[in-house]
Amino acid sequence: MDRAISSAIQHRRVRQRWLLALAGLLLVAGGLWAFRHVLRPSISQADLLTTTVETGDVEATITASGVVIPAREAVVTSPIQSTIRRVLLTAGDEVKPGQPIVELDKEMTSSNLAKLQDEQLQNQNKSSVLQLSLERTLNDLEAQEQVQQEKVRSLQSALRDEQHLLGIGSGTQENVRQAELNLKIAQLELQKVRRQMANQRRSNQADERGLGYTRQIQARSIAELARELQQATISADQAGVLTWVSEDVGGAVSKGQVLARVADLSSFRVRATVADTYADSLHVGDAVRVRLGGTDLAGSIASISPAVEKGVVTFYARLRDNHHPVLRANQRAEVYVVTRAHPRVTRVKNGPFYQGGREQSVFVLQDGNAVRRTVRFGDANFDYVQVVQGLRPGEEMIMTDMKDYEQVNELSVK
Repeated sequence: MDRAISSAIQHRRVRQRWLLALAGLLLVAGGLWAFRHVLRPSISQADLLTTTVETGDVEATITASGVVIPAREAVVTSPIQSTIRRVLLTAGDEVKPGQPIVELDKEMTSSNLAKLQDEQLQNQNKSSVLQLSLERTLNDLEAQEQVQQEKVRSLQSALRDEQHLLGIGSGTQENVRQAELNLKIAQLELQKVRRQMANQRRSNQADERGLGYTRQIQARSIAELARELQQATISADQAGVLTWVSEDVGGAVSKGQVLARVADLSSFRVRATVADTYADSLHVGDAVRVRLGGTDLAGSIASISPAVEKGVVTFYARLRDNHHPVLRANQRAEVYVVTRAHPRVTRVKNGPFYQGGREQSVFVLQDGNAVRRTVRFGDANFDYVQVVQGLRPGEEMIMTDMKDYEQVNELSVK
């Protein structure tokens, strides 16, 4: 005969079933957790390049290519059209003021100078001949004036005689009118001679001035050519180093052609080029940083070339320390033009992670894992990127390019 099961036994059986179910759920959860942990992507610590988020200054810059050049460089040109006879120094030699560098052939210039001097002698002789001719013409006119004056006085006396005879009844009115007419004609002829004399004097003065101008021009040409002849031996105007010299011995050179360059290597500046798309961003006085190896030198834009050549703009930067030991002529340099400055902001070092966008995902180390985080960036330069939102100073961010993990939100770091 069946007996009823006690309530204690029933409760114990229910507890056992619940315990078994709970143990099964824990076993399943543990399995899932272990399975997920096994399948979670991981990356080696040795493969990661990290940086610490910090507080500092960030400058927005434009990158340009630069060359260090002497701050002062004298260009030595040929004063005459000639040929190179001798080259006395070579590039790299130190020169002193007045020291000869190149010697030119002076024969052609000497011949031209002698020709000008002969022409000047001819002009001087022409001046003497002209003076004599003008004096002779003026003397002839003065003699004519004297003759005409005597004629006028004689006709005046004749008129008075005719008037006297008319008064005593011995003359006629016709004789008086004829005497008056003769006197008037003589007076007009005297006025004509005097006008000729005045015109001749003015003409003489004009001719003398014209010939004087010709002689002055000729004299200046002679002096200029003589000075050029003295400068035919090309020399340095300042102390420095000969950076370049034409060594084409026997080659023809034209007047004004560059023959040598002498640089003062005690101070330097930088000539830089940048794409013309940045032309509107360049301004005289903008701050620049010139990087030579591991040394940064501060400076500013001194001048900007107005012309665009082959798609690039050229500008010149003056350096605050223009005689720094690291500076060398013709040395390549990286030039960063500062367009905006942000002092005391959150920043990270620039690296492969930065794609140039304002907002992008990065990985941050957190409890042994690399966790994806969306970060807003601001301005950037070659060294640093400004962090606007998403990172705090002291956090460690992965700089390595993580494109292979674009679909992963978390990585294990081993």
